[in-house]
Amino acid sequence: MFDLSFCCEVFAMEILTTGNVMVSTRFENLSDLTMVEKGLLQQEKVCRLETPDALVDTGATLLSLPKSLVQQLGLVRHRTRTARTAAGIISFGIYEPVRLTVQDRDCIVEIAEIPDECPVLIGQIPLELLDFVVDSAGGKLIGNPDHGGQQMIDMF
Repeated sequence: MFDLSFCCEVFAMEILTTGNVMVSTRFENLSDLTMVEKGLLQQEKVCRLETPDALVDTGATLLSLPKSLVQQLGLVRHRTRTARTAAGIISFGIYEPVRLTVQDRDCIVEIAEIPDECPVLIGQIPLELLDFVVDSAGGKLIGNPDHGGQQMIDMF
C-alpha cells in the first residue's frame, strides 16, 4: 500500500498543469438532520460546515473530505475501500452520508476520507447526483444542458 499523502502531492502537481474548477459547498451531517426531523435534535445543533474552495475533479469518483473536516462533521466510519491512484493502490475510509449543497442543489452522498493536505474533492458521483457538468472554457459548473440546465435524474 502507498501513503495517501504522497497521492495528494502527485495530485497537486496535476492540478497545476490541467486547470481546475473551484466551488463553494455546504456539508451537513445526515444523521443529525434525521434526528431533527424526529424531534430529537435542535436544528442549530446539526454538524455542518461550508468551504469556499472545493475542487471539482471529474477524474475522481466520490466526494472526498480531508480528515479534519470528517471529524468536524462527526461522521461515523462504515468501511474501508481500496483505490487506484497516480501513486499506486491505497486504502481509505468511507464514512456515513452527508447532505452536500452546491449552487442551491443538494444530494445525499457518502464521504471518502483523505489526508488534511488534500483539497475537498467533488468527484463524478456527486456531480451526477447534482446534475452538473463542467464548463471547461468558463471554468465553472453548469446545469446539465441535456436537462435544460435544471436538476433532473435519468431513470432509464
